[in-house]
Amino acid sequence: MTRLDLTELLRRRVRDIPDFPKPGIVFKDITPLLADHTAFAGAVDAVVSHYGRGTVDKVAGIEARGFILAAPVAYHFGAGFVPVRKAGKLPSATLAQSYALEYGEAELELHQDAISPGDRVVIVDDVLATGGTAAAAAQLVRRAGGVVVGISVLMELTFLDGRAKLPEYDVQALLTV
Repeated sequence: MTRLDLTELLRRRVRDIPDFPKPGIVFKDITPLLADHTAFAGAVDAVVSHYGRGTVDKVAGIEARGFILAAPVAYHFGAGFVPVRKAGKLPSATLAQSYALEYGEAELELHQDAISPGDRVVIVDDVLATGGTAAAAAQLVRRAGGVVVGISVLMELTFLDGRAKLPEYDVQALLTV
């Protein structure tokens, strides 16, 4: 499948849900994409192909839909999977990073021992919107001693300009909206 064919397949498998979770928001529902083996496998393969096998030690998946994409990516890289979660969800000692939301602040955490110094890490999430979550995840990886190889997202909402918060990183977006 060519890159153009994959992009079109992925685009057809993401559906818009108007006014979810609140009025005025158009939610990008990826469940049809996940249910389609060809689309799901194509998305995973595109991330692995972009960075290349043997170049990644860990894949950090951002809660929650990022987990779904990051775990098979880690498997195909032959790398470990590291969950990046909302505060208070991980059971062992953690590193925490706050970040700004349009309506306040939030915090992400990862286990202190999840990444070893020098580990090459790809961060995976479903959507790049304002860039705050991805930037916080990258800061956590770096604070743990890891090297951020890149940030890969299924889709980028370009009108929110999140990529501007990530100028030092290779950002791969399989779809742009």
